[in-house]
Amino acid sequence: MGDPEKGIRDALKNQGGPDKGFGLCEWILIVFTFIMVILTFPLSLWWCIEIVMEYERAVIFRLGHLRKGEARGPGVYFILPCIDNFITVDMRTITFDIPPQEILTKDSVTVNVDGVVYYRVTNAILSVANVAYSDPATRLLAQTTLRNVLGTKNLCQLLSDREEIARSMQATLHDATEEWGIHVERVEIKDVKLPILLQRAMAAEAEASREARAKVIAAEGEMNASRALKEAAMVITESPAALQLRYLQTLNTIAAEKNSTIVFPLPIDMLQAVIGMKR
Repeated sequence: MGDPEKGIRDALKNQGGPDKGFGLCEWILIVFTFIMVILTFPLSLWWCIEIVMEYERAVIFRLGHLRKGEARGPGVYFILPCIDNFITVDMRTITFDIPPQEILTKDSVTVNVDGVVYYRVTNAILSVANVAYSDPATRLLAQTTLRNVLGTKNLCQLLSDREEIARSMQATLHDATEEWGIHVERVEIKDVKLPILLQRAMAAEAEASREARAKVIAAEGEMNASRALKEAAMVITESPAALQLRYLQTLNTIAAEKNSTIVFPLPIDMLQAVIGMKR
């Protein structure tokens, strides 16, 4: 991310106020404060000692100037009453929900999408000096980024490519918040809510697609069955004994059904003899 002090100097330079150090009056106030602390010792320790937790860092300003060095912490650090002002920054990972956003997709479909963002402060000085309120700024940026990224996707991409959309949002947020000393660790799309009419239309489309596939499968089965019957007929035509065996198999099936009336088909050779006598 670079030198934090350089980032602060660049930020101050862009604002038209480069850091020129302490003036004469400021040095007089600092010396006077040191004298008062020494004269009131040890009571002054109650106002001069501050404690920073393991997960925190303290950014100290003396008479409006950022103190040299990195942010203080963890542990105990010394400040001068009245002239030192400190801001404590939480360095832990922070999670927040992106409120549901009404988004118009690329194919002109209105959907409501929400998500969740995980981020943490990596540079306490930049998070204090380069942005007024880092947490609200990150939240608002996440909302606008969600709308901008999803506005370039159609509905099918939104429903199927959530991981790619999340990575794109994470990269965009990271590029924007890097100057604030914030690192976006993870972005997730939680839910995509479609309009009721669109849900019904998609359900009807899916049902029609399933019915079409079922009809195609049934037609393929009929075609395969017809081919099998054709092959069986050719085999039976070549062997008259096979037809007799088929008759016997049919009789066995009928007898198993326990019908009251059973019709016995005549052997095929007897029928041919009768037909020959008639001729």
